[in-house]
Amino acid sequence: MERHVRPPMPVRPGRIGHNIRPAAHLRARDPDSPVTATPFPLEPTPADAQRAIAEEFAFFGDWSERYQYLIDLGRKLPAFPDDCRTETHRLHGCQSMVWIVPSGDADRLDFAAASDSAIVSGLIYLALRVYSGRSAREIVDTDADYIADIGLAKHLSPTRNNGLAALLAFIRDHAQRTLA
Repeated sequence: MERHVRPPMPVRPGRIGHNIRPAAHLRARDPDSPVTATPFPLEPTPADAQRAIAEEFAFFGDWSERYQYLIDLGRKLPAFPDDCRTETHRLHGCQSMVWIVPSGDADRLDFAAASDSAIVSGLIYLALRVYSGRSAREIVDTDADYIADIGLAKHLSPTRNNGLAALLAFIRDHAQRTLA
């Protein structure tokens, strides 16, 4: 039986893995936040991020490869402090444990998040790639088109879809409150 080996992702400027700065180069955002560094955004605009995500997922032939890619992305999330894994920062609506900490102001909102699930960590990575490090206005004005573009909703369990919806709602609601 021939074993299918996933080809390596093409590395293009502005794409995942190419321009992620090492931790020493991450800039501090909000001195009052327990989470002070983030690699996001990777692309100049949310639309560019969503386009890059669609291109990357189109590279894979089937959903088992896409799931593996999601897991790989989840491993790239910045370290999340253990002292933030509290009920205060827990995102409800997810079957898995998810913690999220927002920081910043209307000009730039950053989100740090983590999960105890490998696939959910990948979903978090995608959401942060689109929304974290953006202005509150950009966040509110950006629909999560990448979900439909890559066929994600059709391939997630109902509980994971609910969790992803809760994550996106939290990010948008926080941005909306920041604008108020």
